[in-house]
Amino acid sequence: MRATVIAVGSRQPRWVDEAYADYAKRLRTALPLSLVEVESAARGKAPNADRARATEARDILAAAQGRGHLVALDERGRLRSTRELAQWLDKRRHMGGDLCFVIGGPDGLDPSVVSASGEQWSLSPLTLPHGMVRVMLVEQLYRASSLLAGHPYHRE
Repeated sequence: MRATVIAVGSRQPRWVDEAYADYAKRLRTALPLSLVEVESAARGKAPNADRARATEARDILAAAQGRGHLVALDERGRLRSTRELAQWLDKRRHMGGDLCFVIGGPDGLDPSVVSASGEQWSLSPLTLPHGMVRVMLVEQLYRASSLLAGHPYHRE
């Protein structure tokens, strides 16, 4: 099983890129991970959030084609504990197929992306910067994989 993270926005602070790369490297055997960055839609002086989300959705859905089970990161999505995430990941491994996680832009995800996804997750009820979501997602995937492997990274 492989996983892809599709994220809107390509210019992240260095610490985001470094942290993401570190966890992706740690995951390379348990869950090979790739990152696809989709450009943020232009937001001028009078931004139209619906139009921006629709533009981003077109690019997200094109990038997601053939990448497996789609999981939308959305504030209204399901919250999971790390243990629940590990159980979910184990179940998905046994089902076969790849995974594709989507992180929206500054205005969130277009409803078309949410409806195309197999499920929606929330990492926190807090509003988080998009770079932080990238890092939290990949860290939690690493933690869940470590838990499944019996590695001591996960502490209760």
